Amino acid sequence: MSQHALLSVGAKAWRSIPCLRSELRLDLTLGCGQSFRWRETGEGHWTGVMGGRVWTLTQTEDTLWYHVYSNPGNTALINGQKRKAEVGPQHSEKKLKQVSTVKKEEDELDLDAVSSEQDEKAGTLLRDYFQLDVKLGDLYREWSDADQHFSQTAHIFTGVRMLRQDPVECLFSFICSSNNHISRIQGMVERLCNTLGTPLCKLDDTHYHDFPPLQALADSKVEACLRDLGFGYRARFLQQSAHLIMNSHGPDWLYTLRSAPYLQARDALRTLPGVGLKVADCVCLMSLDKSEAVPVDTHVWQIAKRDYNCAAGHGQKTLTDKLYNEIGDFFRKLWGCYAGWAHSMVPCFSLADGRTAMQRDDSHGPSGYIQAGQLNGS
Repeated sequence: MSQHALLSVGAKAWRSIPCLRSELRLDLTLGCGQSFRWRETGEGHWTGVMGGRVWTLTQTEDTLWYHVYSNPGNTALINGQKRKAEVGPQHSEKKLKQVSTVKKEEDELDLDAVSSEQDEKAGTLLRDYFQLDVKLGDLYREWSDADQHFSQTAHIFTGVRMLRQDPVECLFSFICSSNNHISRIQGMVERLCNTLGTPLCKLDDTHYHDFPPLQALADSKVEACLRDLGFGYRARFLQQSAHLIMNSHGPDWLYTLRSAPYLQARDALRTLPGVGLKVADCVCLMSLDKSEAVPVDTHVWQIAKRDYNCAAGHGQKTLTDKLYNEIGDFFRKLWGCYAGWAHSMVPCFSLADGRTAMQRDDSHGPSGYIQAGQLNGS
């Protein structure tokens, strides 16, 4: 049986790129509720699906290490290119019984002889996914100069980065987030992928599947299929949004929003069923290159009032669209064009001074967008 790779066992099967821990903390970045595909499969080792491949990542003080597993017959490409298999729910029963064959491990877990060209592409994808061209240390200094709360906390929680996710995966994952918490969202996304996504490989007792393409999500039978899987009312939003995108815009539409202005992209996303301001901002920030997008919920609103004396919504009890935009504008003025990145540190402020501002029953890290019981996704 193939196993999850460990750097201490078979280092020849691993590749690396230079990356200081102060620029990237895997535990804080992958466990904070941005993506729901990553799990800690060994101490300091995170395994997940990205770019149609299964990866295990780990790090030392100045190096990011990665292992890419072989995917027999897989033709998935980077950044949303068409994938080989598009599977509808009518095939789900058969798919759930499929087991991908993986080359038997050698003594050092050398599962896939990666060519230099493949290695270069993998390194490029990893840099893009973590947006390593953005110098986080420089941003931390800018935010610390502008914000005393940030300056008091930044040295404790370094390395919290924004992921640049596939827009399809990001959008439909966050549609699942409405009134939900991290562990349940993870389970829903896993069931969605296992049922409708292309099988990639099996490690230990875990089957890994690619995220399903829009064509599969738009199938008319998907709503009933997902309701059977426990998605509730979100099943309709998933199928209807995929159907609307395919019929009215085309399969590449979400990717074109990366070049659209922020508010235009956000407004376009809000035309989709199940997508409100917060979900739209999460998708803009985490997959559409809108670093100024600031997802706001009641927790962020409370911190804006308590720690920043933000007067927006004084006397109001509900987070209206107008108030949502005012709070976002307040933080954009304070933090600048990477305000969405700085926003990832907001929950850390309360943790740093000992206050309990979040209900985090299942997150791996102190930073997060999803607070249990506090989501306003739609």
